[in-house]
Amino acid sequence: MPRLHAWFRESRRSAETGAAAGGAGVFAPFEWILALRYLRPRRKQAFISVIAGFSFAGIMLGVATLVIVMAVMNGFRNELLDKILGINGHLVLQAVETPFTDYEDVARRVAAVSGVTLVVPLVEGQALASGQAGGGSGVLVRGVRADDLRRLPKIAGTVREGGTLDDFDTGGGVAIGSRLAENLGLLAGDSITLISPRGAVTPMGVAPRVKAYPVTAIFEIGMSEYDATFVFMPISEAQAYFNQVDQAGAIEVYIQDPDRVGQIRPVVEAAAGRPVFTTDWRQRNVTFFSALEVERNVMFLILMLIVLVAALNIISGLTMLVKDKGRDIAILRTMGATRGAIMRVFFITGASIGVVGTLAGLVLGIVVCLNVESIRQAISWMTRTEIFSPELYFLTRLPADMDAGETTAIVLMALVISFLATAYPSWRAARLDPVEALRYE
Repeated sequence: MPRLHAWFRESRRSAETGAAAGGAGVFAPFEWILALRYLRPRRKQAFISVIAGFSFAGIMLGVATLVIVMAVMNGFRNELLDKILGINGHLVLQAVETPFTDYEDVARRVAAVSGVTLVVPLVEGQALASGQAGGGSGVLVRGVRADDLRRLPKIAGTVREGGTLDDFDTGGGVAIGSRLAENLGLLAGDSITLISPRGAVTPMGVAPRVKAYPVTAIFEIGMSEYDATFVFMPISEAQAYFNQVDQAGAIEVYIQDPDRVGQIRPVVEAAAGRPVFTTDWRQRNVTFFSALEVERNVMFLILMLIVLVAALNIISGLTMLVKDKGRDIAILRTMGATRGAIMRVFFITGASIGVVGTLAGLVLGIVVCLNVESIRQAISWMTRTEIFSPELYFLTRLPADMDAGETTAIVLMALVISFLATAYPSWRAARLDPVEALRYE
């Protein structure tokens, strides 16, 4: 107690000197020293220290969980968007009134539009694929030009060793996804049989078309649904296979900035020079990405409850501390401490738990986000189960993409909640006068 008296006298002397010089004298050294002393565990305050520890752990885990979950959901959305837009055009032009027999001219005019990076005429159809060892799988066959296929980095940049796209136009082969190859037991150089219901017309009706193609390349986009579904073949071969000779089923347009698709859409339609029906990537995927956004917002609100529960622990812990320190409050008030000084002491005590817990949670969240894929693999290895299965979540790896603005908002929200939780017990401590404070003893 003598040391406390000395700190208080020194702090008061400094405050008076500062006031004489125009200073406010708030958050004096003795307030910080006293607040930090109250945070130390003591034998008589063991239960209060336990509550403070739970408050710290709750805030730390709440902030860390929020940072991790938001980063993973952002990464999940960005990865899916990258995969979807990497293999599907940002704009799709479909013929109206007459088929796309002039698709070469239309593609040339659209490619000249500023902001357009790639124009891909294609023929598309569904088929049943089977391998040499038997088994079958439904596939989506796309006929494209070899130059266009080589300019799609999700395809050309992921071709496995042993395959090639060099003679794609003249080789008469096809490129298939890695999961489709695994399901059918195929390697580069093997043959895949495609069966289409739209075959030759005979007196007995339409006969299915069955044809075998050599597998010239196996690609891996990283999205399980696409790797198990897509088959690319030369556009001339697809035209013959699907009975669409000298015409294209659609024209896909890739642009530099997918978010500007609404601005460039009318320019592309005008450049087509013929009636077309246009859809963009937002229209085709509106339900999927809307569901992701709703899930993301709901998860944020649910996980924020962890921080709120930890803040309630701060309130209960500080309330018990105020009751336990009634005699100290009375002594400080009789020595000349103002209500503001008492309030700041207990405010610092509670706010310290919130600030340190928030910073610790931020550090923990960053560390986990930077190593989230390694952690997933380690958990899968220890539990002998598949965590984040590609069949369920589409992606072959667990992504995490931290957004600076979102992470800052999480930290600020946690700090504000912690400060608000500290305000009421601190105000109650400041309202006690010496006589009332002694009654707590």
